[in-house]
Amino acid sequence: MKNVLIALDYDPTAQKIAEAGYNLAKVMNAEVTLLHVISDPVYYASRDYSPIMGFNGYMDLGPVQKDTVNGLIDASAHYLEKTKKHLGDDAIKTLIKEGDFADAILKTAKEMHADMIVMGSHSQKWLEKVVMGSVTEKVLNHTSIPVFIVPTKKHK
Repeated sequence: MKNVLIALDYDPTAQKIAEAGYNLAKVMNAEVTLLHVISDPVYYASRDYSPIMGFNGYMDLGPVQKDTVNGLIDASAHYLEKTKKHLGDDAIKTLIKEGDFADAILKTAKEMHADMIVMGSHSQKWLEKVVMGSVTEKVLNHTSIPVFIVPTKKHK
């Protein structure tokens, strides 16, 4: 294993995914790439949108306009850099892609010759024991490389 792709969204559980994927990659002495996919701009403007990893200042980025594509790219780059800093490794690469989440993860993994994809499964539906979530399920069903799934369900 030489290349590990860690796919992150803005869910508060992303810290757990980033840390688990990074620790696994380091044990294997593999390079790490953090990926964030911009899919639906409405998601970023939603009241349910939440910053991750204790980045309370994330929403106060000042001139960053999250309602434009360039603003979203800038915000995503800032987010990935903060994640990289949190992990404490300047060698981590970061990528921002646009499009469908699963399709972008699969395409990026193929382009970078990833040996493993790390992602979370935070479905909170009653079917969660059967279905992991649409993005995770699609990635699992359309790749031939190993997928390390970090369960992120909140326990009560």
